[in-house]
Amino acid sequence: MKAALFWTEQDLDFSFAEKVTPDLEALYSCIHCGSCTASCPTANRMLLTPQRITRLIRLGLKDEVLESQAHWRCTSCNACTIHCPRSIPILETIIGLKRYANRNNIEVPDELKELLKTTGKFHNISGDANEERLGWSTNLPQPLVNIDQHAGADVLLFVGCVSAFYPRAFGVSQDFCRTLQVAGLSVTTMGPNEWCCGYPLFNSGLETEVMELAEHNVRAVKRLGISTMVTTCPSCYYMWKKVYPTLTSVPTGLNIMHSSQMLAELLDDERLKPKPQSRIVTYHDPCDLGRKSGEHDAPRHVLNKLPGVELREMANCRENSLC
Repeated sequence: MKAALFWTEQDLDFSFAEKVTPDLEALYSCIHCGSCTASCPTANRMLLTPQRITRLIRLGLKDEVLESQAHWRCTSCNACTIHCPRSIPILETIIGLKRYANRNNIEVPDELKELLKTTGKFHNISGDANEERLGWSTNLPQPLVNIDQHAGADVLLFVGCVSAFYPRAFGVSQDFCRTLQVAGLSVTTMGPNEWCCGYPLFNSGLETEVMELAEHNVRAVKRLGISTMVTTCPSCYYMWKKVYPTLTSVPTGLNIMHSSQMLAELLDDERLKPKPQSRIVTYHDPCDLGRKSGEHDAPRHVLNKLPGVELREMANCRENSLC
């Protein structure tokens, strides 16, 4: 970063702001209250805080911002935007910085380049053969029936890379599928035709690369002709619900649900009748389901419908949940 007491016109790029932010007017409405920095979980690890980033973008100090690499510290939790009193799209601006850095090859982390290669070659984030995407379902005492691309199923489960390839998360998909079967629903997956939803790439400013993943996944869903798709992953839900419609043509008749929303409906319809238990629980709002997708109630509704379960909220919950 340039150490200077003043900048010349050659140091300033007043067109930079409109290249990285979707709402120039909102950006210039910033009152420098510091709410974005105060709510950011990684501000203390950034060379420039979110408040300073927006300030320098407005001043046209492109090199100062990009050379700081502060934008690569962002976790995309969206707390900055939610807590901004002027509703400035700070997260989208940070992603815009990443997009600009990628397009111009400016200080792009090597780890991101490797992730891009991995998803491009294997269509998942783990680097495993995508043909093994149903590995999570193979160690069940009672195998799941018609789990692979069954066009007549009631529900399509979009498994996601983590639940598909990371053994510690296998139980999430297994238990959810068994729960749906208890409710009398048939469930299937896209099998090896399921590709990464593109969330890690999207938040890294690689929107063009996400387009290929999105279009493939949408085509695979259309071929199955299923009207209800559900995912247990908050990030996959966010991509399908909020991002995919901006990138490609998602079928208008496709009901996209998070698992908590589906469970809430099944409990209300009494298709699920849980047994009483004595347990005190709390709930953490995932950034992608809560702040970014606006779903705070369904998970709590599920917990409150479980007999004998007492929900105790954390001090930081709902839109104030910690990343």
